[in-house]
Amino acid sequence: MQGIGKLAEILEVHALPRDRTKGVLRCGPITVPCALGRSGVIGRKREGDGATPLGSFEVLHVYYRGDRGPRPQTSLPVETLKPGMGWCDDPCHRRYNRPVDLPFAASHEKMWRDDRLYDIVVVLDCNMYPPVKGQGSAIFFHIAREDYRPTEGCVAVYPQHMRLILSKIAPGCQMVVRG
Repeated sequence: MQGIGKLAEILEVHALPRDRTKGVLRCGPITVPCALGRSGVIGRKREGDGATPLGSFEVLHVYYRGDRGPRPQTSLPVETLKPGMGWCDDPCHRRYNRPVDLPFAASHEKMWRDDRLYDIVVVLDCNMYPPVKGQGSAIFFHIAREDYRPTEGCVAVYPQHMRLILSKIAPGCQMVVRG
């Protein structure tokens, strides 16, 4: 993307000491509030624990709801979400922590949501290559609820902050989550 200056290589996420379900996300000179998992940040992620995993995760690609806003301006790969898209969260299934087409018999998350949380959703390289059974799935960077209520383990920001951040990062960028 030309004309936007140097792109950030790291998104730094720090949990707040007074409320482990909230944090701040820094992207170069930009600092914004973020929501974290209901169990805070932990080092040993487990499926269903509600925690945001500690570590460094590559920002892979973006999905967005074309019916709810324009395509995000970013140099990351972008794909329009469709109603039949899901994400497998069944640790015993061969498609664990992978996108799936709905209907899907095993446990899964619907990517096309009634709320705004996945209007823009960024896939992170968390337990992806290869996925290890039970070590967490569907850990995304997505849109926060209006009051920054906790996520199920993801990192979430307001829509205007998401769009700004996406315009400032490129493929290879890492999200570094610290406790």
